[in-house]
Amino acid sequence: MGIGGKEVMTTGTEHNTLAYGTKVVGDIQAENDFRLDGSVEGTIVCKGKIIVGTKGVMSGTMTCANADIMGTVKGKLVISDTLSLKSTAKVEGEISTKTLSIEPSAVFTGTCDMSNGNKSVVPNGQQIQHKQ
Repeated sequence: MGIGGKEVMTTGTEHNTLAYGTKVVGDIQAENDFRLDGSVEGTIVCKGKIIVGTKGVMSGTMTCANADIMGTVKGKLVISDTLSLKSTAKVEGEISTKTLSIEPSAVFTGTCDMSNGNKSVVPNGQQIQHKQ
């Protein structure tokens, strides 16, 4: 592992890792991919991909381009492209994403909006889905 918790992958891309046994209460902002094997209470904003490992726990708001969830997440997930809930995932809360993949045995309790921001609200409060 390099300085500041960054690992350099053999593919040449960098990512950040929060190890098992480490807890962060607050906000995290990451330019590169982020792997969570520890615990976060707060907000994670990542321009790349977030991976929540099997022992990872997230409570709060997660915003990123893509995410693979194998651990536990409670709160709001705002994923601009693809969210994958692996078989060991336990997710509770609100999901907003373009594409959602849920493996057998994954647990999801909550709401999911896959309109990707392509909706309008008309005066009487009804929502209209825009087709692309």
